Amino acid sequence: MSQEAPTRANPGNTNVQRKNPPTRLGLDWSSILGRTVTETGRLETFADGVFAIAITLLVLAIRLPDPDEHLGPALLDRWPEFVGYLVSFLTIGIMWVQHHRLFTLIRRSNSTFAMINVIFLMFIAFVPFPTAVLAQRLGSGVDAVGATIFYGATMTAIAVMFNAIWRYGSARGGHLLVTTISASRRAEARGYRYGVPIYAFITLLAFLNPYLSLAGFGLFAAYWALPFSGPTTDA
Repeated sequence: MSQEAPTRANPGNTNVQRKNPPTRLGLDWSSILGRTVTETGRLETFADGVFAIAITLLVLAIRLPDPDEHLGPALLDRWPEFVGYLVSFLTIGIMWVQHHRLFTLIRRSNSTFAMINVIFLMFIAFVPFPTAVLAQRLGSGVDAVGATIFYGATMTAIAVMFNAIWRYGSARGGHLLVTTISASRRAEARGYRYGVPIYAFITLLAFLNPYLSLAGFGLFAAYWALPFSGPTTDA
């Protein structure tokens, strides 16, 4: 028996079921905001690049001494720039470490989660600017309080977005988390929420003394460098 050649479906036939065109990686873009669609490898690589660029740009805020200046006194005059560099370098470095620790718990991503990370990284990339402003105003003594508040507001915004990463990743029953995660590790990650009020408090110390606030930023960065801060890598 001969087989008849296939014919085109009648456009007016309501019984014909249309199939959605194939999408890249078989993703269902109609529900991309609600379903896990990717692993986190590319997101982590992008974050590493932004962290690396931001932390490198900090050194550009340190001005070169004039050729006719004596080197020792010229470097001493630039102490606010060195202090700002040190504090911001430690802060960005610790943020990178904690971001890495957090992604030992979060192993999946979707577009909403990716955009939360993008906004977080936007503030990370912005850090060299308030650092330069703070160093300049501490050196000149003109509106050092305002510069410190500007710097602290940036740190507080970073802490807010860092918490947003965890809150979204752990929401809806931990839809982006690793399959098995202990209650202790969840509790350690929830400890990030204290970063926002602490950064805000340290920022407000600028009204008492900008140098007190700057010391607070440095000490808080040092705390997050300790091995027990944030989620551990133990199962």
